[in-house]
Amino acid sequence: MKPSKLEDHLKRYHPDKIGKDLKYFQILKEKYEKRPTVHNMFSSRSESNDDGLRASYNISLLVAKSGKPHTIEEQLILPAVEGVLKTVLHKSSCDILKMIPLSNNTVQRRIDEI
Repeated sequence: MKPSKLEDHLKRYHPDKIGKDLKYFQILKEKYEKRPTVHNMFSSRSESNDDGLRASYNISLLVAKSGKPHTIEEQLILPAVEGVLKTVLHKSSCDILKMIPLSNNTVQRRIDEI
C-alpha cells in the first residue's frame, strides 16, 4: 500500500493505534506470521507420517536384502536406531520409533510390495 493510503487507512480504521511506534507493528506482524494455521498443522503431521512410512519401507528393504528372518528388525535394527537417536540427537527416541510401523506382518507385506 502507498504510504499516503496506509496513513489514511490507519486514521480511518485504527484510530487507537495512531500513536504507536514502528516496533509495535513489527512485533504484531511477527505474531501474525508465526500463528498456527490449519494448513501448517496438517502439513507437518502428514510429512512426519510420510517419513515414518518411508523409513518402514527402507528398513523392510534392508531386511529383505539381508536374507535374515523378519524378526531381525526387532532384535537388531530398532535397538540400533534407538541408540543412534539417543547418541546423536540427545533426544528420547520413543516418539520417533512410534512413527515407524514395523510389525512382522508389515515388514512381510512391504517386502512383497517391493
